[in-house]
Amino acid sequence: MLILPTETYRATPFLHAAELLGLQVVVASNEAPTLARLMEGRVLTLDLQHPSESAERAATFAERWPVDAVVGVDEASVLTAASIAERLGSPVRNPVPSVAATRDKRLLRERLAARGLSQPRWVSLDVDADDDDIDTAIEVVGLPCVVKPVDLAASRGVIRADDPTAAHAAVRRVGALLREICTDDAVSPMLVESYVDGVEVALEGLVRQGFLDVIALFDKPDPLVGPFFEETIYVTPSRLDHAAQTAVSDAARGAVSALGLMHGPVHVEIRMAGSTPVVIEVAARSIGGLCSQIIRVSADDAPGEMRSLENVILREACGLPLGAMHMVDPACGVFMLPIPTAGILRGVDGLHRAESVRGITGVTISVPIGEPVQPLPEGDRYLGFVFARGDTSEGVEASLRTAQELLEIDIASA
Repeated sequence: MLILPTETYRATPFLHAAELLGLQVVVASNEAPTLARLMEGRVLTLDLQHPSESAERAATFAERWPVDAVVGVDEASVLTAASIAERLGSPVRNPVPSVAATRDKRLLRERLAARGLSQPRWVSLDVDADDDDIDTAIEVVGLPCVVKPVDLAASRGVIRADDPTAAHAAVRRVGALLREICTDDAVSPMLVESYVDGVEVALEGLVRQGFLDVIALFDKPDPLVGPFFEETIYVTPSRLDHAAQTAVSDAARGAVSALGLMHGPVHVEIRMAGSTPVVIEVAARSIGGLCSQIIRVSADDAPGEMRSLENVILREACGLPLGAMHMVDPACGVFMLPIPTAGILRGVDGLHRAESVRGITGVTISVPIGEPVQPLPEGDRYLGFVFARGDTSEGVEASLRTAQELLEIDIASA
Protein backbone atom coordinates (compact mmCIF):
# COMPACT_ATOMS: atom_id res chain seq x y z
CA MET A 1 0.00 0.00 0.00
CA LEU A 2 1.45 3.33 -1.12
CA ILE A 3 0.12 6.37 0.76
CA LEU A 4 0.09 8.98 -2.01
CA PRO A 5 -1.31 12.43 -1.17
CA THR A 6 -3.01 13.91 -4.23
CA GLU A 7 -0.58 16.85 -4.34
CA THR A 8 2.62 14.79 -4.00
CA TYR A 9 5.49 14.89 -6.49
CA ARG A 10 6.37 11.30 -5.63
CA ALA A 11 3.58 9.21 -7.17
CA THR A 12 5.16 8.47 -10.55
CA PRO A 13 8.62 7.33 -9.33
CA PHE A 14 7.15 5.06 -6.66
CA LEU A 15 4.57 3.54 -9.00
CA HIS A 16 7.23 3.01 -11.65
CA ALA A 17 9.53 1.31 -9.14
CA ALA A 18 6.69 -0.93 -7.97
CA GLU A 19 5.94 -1.93 -11.56
CA LEU A 20 9.57 -2.85 -12.23
CA LEU A 21 9.60 -4.96 -9.06
CA GLY A 22 6.38 -6.71 -10.03
CA LEU A 23 4.53 -5.52 -6.95
CA GLN A 24 0.75 -5.25 -6.83
CA VAL A 25 -0.03 -1.79 -5.47
CA VAL A 26 -2.92 -0.36 -3.52
CA VAL A 27 -2.95 3.42 -3.90
CA ALA A 28 -4.29 5.13 -0.77
CA SER A 29 -4.90 8.85 -1.13
CA ASN A 30 -6.92 11.72 0.25
CA GLU A 31 -8.97 11.92 -2.95
CA ALA A 32 -10.48 9.10 -4.97
CA PRO A 33 -9.33 8.85 -8.61
CA THR A 34 -11.89 9.45 -11.33
CA LEU A 35 -12.07 5.76 -12.25
CA ALA A 36 -12.00 4.44 -8.67
CA ARG A 37 -15.15 2.38 -9.22
CA LEU A 38 -13.28 0.38 -11.88
CA MET A 39 -10.28 -0.23 -9.60
CA GLU A 40 -11.79 -2.25 -6.76
CA GLY A 41 -9.11 -3.55 -4.43
CA ARG A 42 -6.50 -1.18 -5.86
CA VAL A 43 -7.51 2.21 -4.44
CA LEU A 44 -8.47 3.44 -1.00
CA THR A 45 -9.58 6.92 0.05
CA LEU A 46 -8.26 8.11 3.42
CA ASP A 47 -8.32 11.27 5.51
CA LEU A 48 -4.60 11.85 6.02
CA GLN A 49 -5.35 14.40 8.73
CA HIS A 50 -6.63 11.59 10.96
CA PRO A 51 -4.12 8.68 10.98
CA SER A 52 -5.97 6.54 13.53
CA GLU A 53 -9.21 6.66 11.56
CA SER A 54 -7.28 5.91 8.39
CA ALA A 55 -5.72 2.88 10.07
CA GLU A 56 -9.14 1.46 10.91
CA ARG A 57 -10.37 2.06 7.38
CA ALA A 58 -7.27 0.37 5.98
CA ALA A 59 -7.75 -2.59 8.32
CA THR A 60 -11.29 -3.08 7.02
CA PHE A 61 -9.95 -2.90 3.46
CA ALA A 62 -7.21 -5.43 4.24
CA GLU A 63 -9.71 -7.99 5.51
CA ARG A 64 -10.77 -8.41 1.89
CA TRP A 65 -7.55 -7.43 0.10
CA PRO A 66 -4.54 -8.33 2.27
CA VAL A 67 -1.68 -5.83 2.43
CA ASP A 68 1.93 -6.97 2.96
CA ALA A 69 3.68 -3.60 3.36
CA VAL A 70 2.79 0.06 3.79
CA VAL A 71 4.91 2.97 2.54
CA GLY A 72 4.29 6.69 3.01
CA VAL A 73 5.97 8.57 0.21
CA ASP A 74 6.35 12.05 1.69
CA GLU A 75 6.01 14.24 4.77
CA ALA A 76 2.21 14.40 4.63
CA SER A 77 1.78 10.63 4.55
CA VAL A 78 4.40 9.05 6.83
CA LEU A 79 2.38 9.20 10.05
CA THR A 80 -0.67 7.69 8.38
CA ALA A 81 1.52 4.97 6.87
CA ALA A 82 3.03 4.14 10.27
CA SER A 83 -0.41 4.01 11.88
CA ILE A 84 -1.75 1.68 9.18
CA ALA A 85 1.32 -0.57 9.31
CA GLU A 86 0.98 -0.88 13.09
CA ARG A 87 -2.74 -1.64 12.82
CA LEU A 88 -2.10 -4.32 10.20
CA GLY A 89 0.78 -5.82 12.16
CA SER A 90 3.29 -5.30 9.36
CA PRO A 91 6.66 -6.85 10.28
CA VAL A 92 8.55 -3.95 8.66
CA ARG A 93 7.41 -0.71 10.25
CA ASN A 94 8.39 2.22 12.41
CA PRO A 95 6.81 2.78 15.82
CA VAL A 96 4.09 5.40 15.51
CA PRO A 97 5.55 7.59 18.30
CA SER A 98 8.91 7.60 16.51
CA VAL A 99 7.38 8.86 13.28
CA ALA A 100 5.23 11.34 15.20
CA ALA A 101 8.43 12.80 16.66
CA THR A 102 9.70 13.55 13.15
CA ARG A 103 6.44 15.36 12.35
CA ASP A 104 6.47 17.56 15.49
CA LYS A 105 9.71 19.45 16.03
CA ARG A 106 8.99 19.80 19.76
CA LEU A 107 8.98 16.01 20.15
CA LEU A 108 12.07 15.77 17.96
CA ARG A 109 13.95 18.24 20.15
CA GLU A 110 12.89 16.41 23.32
CA ARG A 111 14.05 13.04 21.97
CA LEU A 112 17.42 14.43 20.86
CA ALA A 113 17.90 16.27 24.16
CA ALA A 114 17.28 13.05 26.11
CA ARG A 115 20.27 11.51 24.29
CA GLY A 116 22.44 14.59 24.70
CA LEU A 117 22.79 15.18 20.94
CA SER A 118 23.92 18.57 19.69
CA GLN A 119 21.00 20.67 18.49
CA PRO A 120 19.87 24.31 18.66
CA ARG A 121 18.56 25.76 21.91
CA TRP A 122 14.80 25.98 21.59
CA VAL A 123 11.55 27.17 23.10
CA SER A 124 8.01 26.22 22.07
CA LEU A 125 5.74 29.20 21.46
CA ASP A 126 2.00 29.39 20.91
CA VAL A 127 0.70 31.38 17.94
CA ASP A 128 -1.11 33.66 20.40
CA ALA A 129 2.04 34.35 22.42
CA ASP A 130 2.22 37.88 23.79
CA ASP A 131 5.24 40.19 23.73
CA ASP A 132 6.47 38.96 27.13
CA ASP A 133 6.40 35.34 25.93
CA ILE A 134 8.42 36.25 22.85
CA ASP A 135 10.95 38.21 24.89
CA THR A 136 11.36 35.27 27.26
CA ALA A 137 11.97 32.94 24.31
CA ILE A 138 14.63 35.30 22.97
CA GLU A 139 16.36 35.36 26.35
CA VAL A 140 16.53 31.55 26.36
CA VAL A 141 17.76 30.95 22.80
CA GLY A 142 19.65 34.19 22.16
CA LEU A 143 20.03 36.20 18.99
CA PRO A 144 20.09 35.67 16.10
CA CYS A 145 17.23 33.19 16.35
CA VAL A 146 15.09 31.18 13.95
CA VAL A 147 11.29 31.01 14.12
CA LYS A 148 9.66 27.94 12.54
CA PRO A 149 6.39 25.97 12.60
CA VAL A 150 6.58 22.64 14.41
CA ASP A 151 5.09 20.60 11.57
CA LEU A 152 5.86 22.12 8.16
CA ALA A 153 8.59 21.06 5.73
CA ALA A 154 10.72 22.45 2.88
CA SER A 155 11.64 25.59 4.88
CA ARG A 156 8.06 26.84 4.80
CA GLY A 157 7.47 29.41 7.52
CA VAL A 158 11.13 29.44 8.64
CA ILE A 159 12.48 32.94 9.36
CA ARG A 160 15.72 34.21 10.88
CA ALA A 161 15.61 37.24 13.15
CA ASP A 162 18.69 39.19 14.22
CA ASP A 163 17.15 41.55 16.78
CA PRO A 164 14.11 41.66 19.09
CA THR A 165 11.99 43.71 16.69
CA ALA A 166 12.63 41.25 13.86
CA ALA A 167 11.91 38.32 16.20
CA HIS A 168 8.52 39.73 17.20
CA ALA A 169 7.70 40.35 13.53
CA ALA A 170 8.76 36.81 12.58
CA VAL A 171 6.54 35.27 15.26
CA ARG A 172 3.56 37.30 14.05
CA ARG A 173 4.23 36.38 10.41
CA VAL A 174 4.57 32.67 11.12
CA GLY A 175 1.45 32.80 13.28
CA ALA A 176 -0.52 34.38 10.44
CA LEU A 177 0.64 31.63 8.08
CA LEU A 178 -0.38 28.90 10.52
CA ARG A 179 -3.81 30.39 11.07
CA GLU A 180 -4.31 30.50 7.31
CA ILE A 181 -3.34 26.92 6.55
CA CYS A 182 -4.64 25.02 9.59
CA THR A 183 -7.81 23.24 8.54
CA ASP A 184 -9.30 22.59 11.98
CA ASP A 185 -9.77 24.57 15.16
CA ALA A 186 -6.32 23.73 16.51
CA VAL A 187 -3.56 26.00 15.19
CA SER A 188 -0.08 24.47 15.36
CA PRO A 189 2.50 26.11 17.60
CA MET A 190 6.00 27.16 16.57
CA LEU A 191 9.56 26.93 17.80
CA VAL A 192 12.04 29.70 18.47
CA GLU A 193 15.53 28.25 18.07
CA SER A 194 19.06 29.54 18.29
CA TYR A 195 20.60 30.20 14.88
CA VAL A 196 23.48 27.81 14.11
CA ASP A 197 26.14 29.38 11.91
CA GLY A 198 27.94 26.96 9.61
CA VAL A 199 27.73 24.93 6.42
CA GLU A 200 24.67 22.74 6.03
CA VAL A 201 24.52 19.24 4.59
CA ALA A 202 21.73 16.74 3.95
CA LEU A 203 22.11 13.03 4.56
CA GLU A 204 19.99 10.54 2.65
CA GLY A 205 19.81 7.10 4.19
CA LEU A 206 17.87 3.90 4.71
CA VAL A 207 17.21 2.40 8.13
CA ARG A 208 17.28 -1.38 8.25
CA GLN A 209 16.42 -3.07 11.53
CA GLY A 210 17.37 0.08 13.39
CA PHE A 211 20.72 0.71 11.68
CA LEU A 212 21.16 3.67 9.34
CA ASP A 213 22.89 2.96 6.04
CA VAL A 214 24.09 6.19 4.44
CA ILE A 215 23.19 6.39 0.76
CA ALA A 216 24.43 9.91 -0.02
CA LEU A 217 25.69 13.01 1.77
CA PHE A 218 24.79 16.22 -0.04
CA ASP A 219 26.54 19.56 0.21
CA LYS A 220 24.42 22.72 0.04
CA PRO A 221 26.95 25.12 -1.49
CA ASP A 222 24.68 28.18 -1.39
CA PRO A 223 24.86 29.67 2.14
CA LEU A 224 21.62 29.27 4.07
CA VAL A 225 21.84 32.32 6.33
CA GLY A 226 18.31 33.73 6.12
CA PRO A 227 16.18 35.67 6.58
CA PHE A 228 14.46 32.81 4.72
CA PHE A 229 15.99 29.39 4.09
CA GLU A 230 15.32 28.62 0.47
CA GLU A 231 17.30 25.57 -0.58
CA THR A 232 18.78 25.59 -4.07
CA ILE A 233 21.67 23.27 -4.91
CA TYR A 234 22.26 19.77 -3.56
CA VAL A 235 25.42 18.05 -4.79
CA THR A 236 27.11 14.79 -3.82
CA PRO A 237 29.67 13.52 -2.92
CA SER A 238 30.22 15.98 -0.12
CA ARG A 239 33.40 18.01 -0.08
CA LEU A 240 33.63 17.91 3.71
CA ASP A 241 36.78 16.18 4.91
CA HIS A 242 36.65 12.57 6.06
CA ALA A 243 36.49 13.43 9.76
CA ALA A 244 33.57 15.81 9.25
CA GLN A 245 31.68 13.32 7.10
CA THR A 246 32.16 10.64 9.74
CA ALA A 247 30.92 13.03 12.42
CA VAL A 248 27.82 13.84 10.35
CA SER A 249 27.03 10.16 9.81
CA ASP A 250 27.52 9.43 13.51
CA ALA A 251 25.21 12.33 14.47
CA ALA A 252 22.54 11.10 12.05
CA ARG A 253 22.78 7.57 13.45
CA GLY A 254 22.50 8.98 16.96
CA ALA A 255 19.35 10.88 15.95
CA VAL A 256 17.79 7.80 14.34
CA SER A 257 18.50 5.81 17.50
CA ALA A 258 17.14 8.57 19.74
CA LEU A 259 13.91 8.63 17.76
CA GLY A 260 13.60 4.85 17.71
CA LEU A 261 13.24 4.60 13.94
CA MET A 262 13.61 1.02 12.76
CA HIS A 263 12.90 0.90 9.02
CA GLY A 264 12.70 2.94 5.87
CA PRO A 265 14.13 6.13 4.43
CA VAL A 266 15.39 9.09 6.44
CA HIS A 267 16.40 12.58 5.39
CA VAL A 268 18.57 14.39 7.94
CA GLU A 269 19.63 18.06 7.90
CA ILE A 270 22.81 18.89 9.83
CA ARG A 271 24.87 22.06 10.28
CA MET A 272 28.57 22.04 11.08
CA ALA A 273 29.28 24.41 13.97
CA GLY A 274 33.02 24.27 13.50
CA SER A 275 33.78 20.56 13.84
CA THR A 276 30.56 19.78 15.72
CA PRO A 277 27.55 18.43 13.76
CA VAL A 278 24.31 20.03 14.97
CA VAL A 279 21.08 18.18 14.12
CA ILE A 280 18.55 20.56 12.56
CA GLU A 281 15.86 18.23 11.15
CA VAL A 282 15.10 14.52 10.86
CA ALA A 283 12.38 13.28 8.51
CA ALA A 284 11.15 9.68 8.20
CA ARG A 285 10.89 9.91 4.42
CA SER A 286 13.16 10.27 1.41
CA ILE A 287 14.42 13.47 -0.17
CA GLY A 288 11.63 15.82 -1.25
CA GLY A 289 10.28 17.08 -4.54
CA LEU A 290 11.74 15.44 -7.64
CA CYS A 291 15.25 15.39 -6.19
CA SER A 292 15.36 11.60 -5.92
CA GLN A 293 15.79 11.41 -9.70
CA ILE A 294 19.52 12.01 -9.31
CA ILE A 295 20.05 9.06 -6.96
CA ARG A 296 21.05 5.84 -8.69
CA VAL A 297 22.20 2.98 -6.50
CA SER A 298 23.92 -0.34 -7.02
CA ALA A 299 23.85 -3.06 -4.39
CA ASP A 300 26.01 -6.05 -3.59
CA ASP A 301 23.12 -8.47 -4.04
CA ALA A 302 22.89 -7.61 -7.76
CA PRO A 303 26.20 -6.29 -9.14
CA GLY A 304 25.72 -4.16 -12.24
CA GLU A 305 22.02 -3.54 -11.62
CA MET A 306 21.10 0.13 -11.26
CA ARG A 307 18.27 0.99 -8.87
CA SER A 308 16.31 4.11 -8.11
CA LEU A 309 15.91 5.36 -4.56
CA GLU A 310 12.24 4.32 -4.70
CA ASN A 311 13.27 0.82 -5.76
CA VAL A 312 15.52 0.58 -2.72
CA ILE A 313 12.79 1.86 -0.37
CA LEU A 314 10.22 -0.63 -1.67
CA ARG A 315 12.71 -3.50 -1.49
CA GLU A 316 13.37 -2.78 2.17
CA ALA A 317 9.66 -2.42 2.96
CA CYS A 318 8.75 -5.69 1.25
CA GLY A 319 11.68 -7.73 2.52
CA LEU A 320 13.21 -8.20 -0.94
CA PRO A 321 16.97 -8.76 -1.41
CA LEU A 322 19.02 -5.62 -0.76
CA GLY A 323 22.74 -5.76 -0.14
CA ALA A 324 25.17 -3.00 0.76
CA MET A 325 24.44 0.08 -1.37
CA HIS A 326 26.71 2.33 -3.41
CA MET A 327 26.03 5.41 -5.51
CA VAL A 328 26.45 4.62 -9.21
CA ASP A 329 27.53 8.08 -10.41
CA PRO A 330 30.83 9.68 -9.38
CA ALA A 331 28.93 12.92 -8.74
CA CYS A 332 25.40 14.23 -9.19
CA GLY A 333 23.22 17.11 -8.08
CA VAL A 334 20.00 19.04 -8.38
CA PHE A 335 19.09 22.72 -8.51
CA MET A 336 15.72 23.36 -6.87
CA LEU A 337 14.49 26.43 -8.73
CA PRO A 338 13.18 29.03 -6.29
CA ILE A 339 10.13 31.16 -6.91
CA PRO A 340 11.50 34.71 -7.06
CA THR A 341 8.29 36.66 -6.57
CA ALA A 342 4.56 36.22 -6.03
CA GLY A 343 2.21 36.31 -8.99
CA ILE A 344 1.02 34.19 -11.92
CA LEU A 345 3.53 32.06 -13.80
CA ARG A 346 3.35 33.09 -17.47
CA GLY A 347 6.25 31.10 -18.82
CA VAL A 348 9.82 29.86 -18.56
CA ASP A 349 12.17 30.45 -21.49
CA GLY A 350 15.59 28.95 -22.11
CA LEU A 351 14.69 25.35 -21.32
CA HIS A 352 16.46 23.93 -24.39
CA ARG A 353 19.54 26.05 -23.74
CA ALA A 354 19.65 24.85 -20.14
CA GLU A 355 19.19 21.21 -21.16
CA SER A 356 22.11 21.49 -23.61
CA VAL A 357 24.62 22.42 -20.91
CA ARG A 358 27.23 19.72 -20.47
CA GLY A 359 26.34 17.43 -17.57
CA ILE A 360 22.68 18.43 -17.41
CA THR A 361 20.42 15.39 -17.57
CA GLY A 362 17.05 17.13 -17.36
CA VAL A 363 15.10 20.29 -16.59
CA THR A 364 11.56 20.02 -15.21
CA ILE A 365 9.20 22.93 -14.56
CA SER A 366 6.78 21.48 -12.02
CA VAL A 367 4.38 24.44 -11.74
CA PRO A 368 1.86 24.59 -14.62
CA ILE A 369 1.76 27.78 -16.67
CA GLY A 370 -1.03 30.05 -15.47
CA GLU A 371 -0.92 28.97 -11.84
CA PRO A 372 -0.29 31.38 -8.96
CA VAL A 373 3.11 31.14 -7.29
CA GLN A 374 4.40 32.42 -3.99
CA PRO A 375 7.95 32.49 -2.59
CA LEU A 376 9.07 31.46 0.86
CA PRO A 377 8.33 31.74 3.70
CA GLU A 378 4.62 31.46 2.81
CA GLY A 379 5.16 29.41 -0.35
CA ASP A 380 5.17 25.62 -0.29
CA ARG A 381 6.78 24.48 -3.54
CA TYR A 382 9.58 25.08 -6.01
CA LEU A 383 9.25 26.28 -9.57
CA GLY A 384 11.05 23.23 -10.88
CA PHE A 385 14.24 21.18 -10.84
CA VAL A 386 17.47 20.96 -12.85
CA PHE A 387 19.39 17.66 -12.69
CA ALA A 388 23.05 16.98 -13.44
CA ARG A 389 25.64 14.21 -13.35
CA GLY A 390 29.39 14.37 -13.78
CA ASP A 391 32.81 13.27 -12.66
CA THR A 392 33.21 15.70 -9.75
CA SER A 393 31.03 17.69 -7.38
CA GLU A 394 32.66 20.89 -8.58
CA GLY A 395 31.78 20.09 -12.19
CA VAL A 396 28.19 19.19 -11.33
CA GLU A 397 27.74 22.41 -9.36
CA ALA A 398 29.13 24.47 -12.26
CA SER A 399 26.74 22.78 -14.72
CA LEU A 400 23.74 23.43 -12.49
CA ARG A 401 24.61 27.10 -12.04
CA THR A 402 25.14 27.60 -15.77
CA ALA A 403 21.82 25.95 -16.63
CA GLN A 404 19.92 27.97 -14.04
CA GLU A 405 21.34 31.23 -15.37
CA LEU A 406 19.98 30.38 -18.83
CA LEU A 407 16.39 30.15 -17.60
CA GLU A 408 14.18 33.23 -17.89
CA ILE A 409 11.16 33.18 -15.59
CA ASP A 410 8.12 35.31 -16.41
CA ILE A 411 5.81 35.94 -13.45
CA ALA A 412 3.02 38.48 -13.76
CA SER A 413 1.78 40.41 -10.77
CA ALA A 414 -1.39 38.87 -9.38
